[in-house]
Amino acid sequence: MYLNTMKNTIIAPSVLAADFANLQRDIEMINNSQADWFHIDIMDGVFVPNISFGMPVLEAITRHTKKTVDVHLMIVNPDQYIKTFKDLGADILTVHYEACTHLHRTLQAIKAQGMKAGVALNPHTNIDLLEDVINDIDMVCIMSVNPGFGGQSFIENTYVKVKKLKDLITRKRASTLIEIDGGVTNKNAVQLVEAGADVLVAGSFVFRAEDPIQTVADLKHLLSV
Repeated sequence: MYLNTMKNTIIAPSVLAADFANLQRDIEMINNSQADWFHIDIMDGVFVPNISFGMPVLEAITRHTKKTVDVHLMIVNPDQYIKTFKDLGADILTVHYEACTHLHRTLQAIKAQGMKAGVALNPHTNIDLLEDVINDIDMVCIMSVNPGFGGQSFIENTYVKVKKLKDLITRKRASTLIEIDGGVTNKNAVQLVEAGADVLVAGSFVFRAEDPIQTVADLKHLLSV
């Protein structure tokens, strides 16, 4: 078991689950909560079947954020937009392994813009494919649902993937963070952190709660006990 002593687990509410008609209200709500990051999904309708929002909306969001902005690109040809997302306020830029022909080059381009570089893996993608680049990756985002839509059920095999990734990071003496994206709730958060997760993306669980601020506080408390 990779118990990380619940070491300051990062909670990153996913803006995809926010109320788009009241986006500023929801952004301010996260600013005033114990959440650590904003997780923002950019979808193009090609790499994934859904379309979320693009540059103008991201720019409007980052004008109000007071926490780390974690941008997750679910798009084809992410390389051509790296500088754009830096200019729009991204602190962390995550690209999909499946969308990058030259992953190492993409990671270096992200870092050259002063951002942290993340790599996301779809549920079917094997951890072993990161063997040769893990030391160049600041964060690996393990998709625990099929990417493209919020509100899906958690894929149970995720725990196995987290442990396998933690083994790789330890063996390679890397400092890579492990992020879990999809279906995260208070029912699986502790087990994910025990497996090795550092960052939990929570969308529907936070934004659809009766009291989102208290929900985040309760989750932070659960992971600090």
